[in-house]
Amino acid sequence: MNTATVLEIKDISVSFDGFFALSDVKTSVRRNTVHFFIGPNGAGKTTLLDIICAKTKPTSGTVVFYPKNRKPMRLTGMKEHKIVNEGIGRKFQVPSVFVNLTVEENMILSLKGHKGIRDSIFKKPSDEERSHINHILKKVGLEKQMHTRAGILSHGEKQWLEIAMQLVQKPEIIMLDEPAAGMGKPETFKTGEILKEIKKSCTVIVIEHDMDFVKQCADTVTVLHEGRIIAEGGAGEVLADKTVQSVYLGRGEE
Repeated sequence: MNTATVLEIKDISVSFDGFFALSDVKTSVRRNTVHFFIGPNGAGKTTLLDIICAKTKPTSGTVVFYPKNRKPMRLTGMKEHKIVNEGIGRKFQVPSVFVNLTVEENMILSLKGHKGIRDSIFKKPSDEERSHINHILKKVGLEKQMHTRAGILSHGEKQWLEIAMQLVQKPEIIMLDEPAAGMGKPETFKTGEILKEIKKSCTVIVIEHDMDFVKQCADTVTVLHEGRIIAEGGAGEVLADKTVQSVYLGRGEE
């Protein structure tokens, strides 16, 4: 296996009562890249993320994770929490931050080894952990809001905080489900710049509908349609593809 590969999706199919949500999906994700999965609603994008993190079991096929300096591991059949512990984080579309805690307390709560809200308040992080938190908050542009209650952050800032809460766990892969949804253009652009910064230390897998956002920060784009891959490559090449335009771009953002 090429050492640049961090995740290999091998011939994944998933059937729900005879309906194939995914059919023979085969691709790989390169380390330290931003890899987008795009396509119309119902294309199978979220199902694919569910397969990677073992929320859904495939009907056939496997997903293999190639962590740095460790042996490859088959994710298919593993428990969800075990996959998280091995270094694969996932952020869903709706932010799930603790609105009554500060930005810093949310980050402390997300540290590995901290088991609950009680820990986040009473168990003081080490100097090393505090330095790591500061470093991550700087990456997402929230260092000045460290003592701000998360509930009063803007929608975009809540999204960035939740990305930071994933990053503080030092994942090798972070999966983001429509991170730019509900954002205006300036926040969307900033999110793209954050993803370009994050990929230096972590591979980023993204589901997204906003094509300007895809063009801004994608290294690789995989297009799904009716559960199959119909195109893959760089953003410019894929978005210029006539088949992609007819099944997706021509229909507008759904």
